[in-house]
Amino acid sequence: MSQEDRFVDIEIKLAHQEDLVESLNQMVYQQGRRIDQLDAMVAKLAEHIRNNPQSGPNPVNDRPPHY
Repeated sequence: MSQEDRFVDIEIKLAHQEDLVESLNQMVYQQGRRIDQLDAMVAKLAEHIRNNPQSGPNPVNDRPPHY
């Protein structure tokens, strides 16, 4: 294998690795956005529960009927 062939192989591998890194970066970015959305949703739900502890069919602080 000539030196030029080795350089070509290295350049091909590097190009594939750059594509993979870009794909992974995009995936991490999308996951970060989704985590931010879920954090906001959890915060809203927690606030709703704090402000309305008696809402819903099973209030949070009530004891079950068998006690």
